Amino acid sequence: MKYLHLRLPELLEEKNISRTRLCRDLDLQRTNVNRYYRDNFQRIDANLIIKLCEYLQCDISDLLEIREE
Repeated sequence: MKYLHLRLPELLEEKNISRTRLCRDLDLQRTNVNRYYRDNFQRIDANLIIKLCEYLQCDISDLLEIREE
């Protein structure tokens, strides 16, 4: 079965940004960020994808990938 992987852990580590800082800078709830961080989500808002891409200075293809379980 395939699933959508949000490459948040990899990108945050690459850019040396903590989840706390991400939450503060983008005004996001920590519980939601933790779910995205662990790929424990059913849906992701398009505006959030745009915010994350702009904040992390990456393309959508850098942020999202399809993986096999």
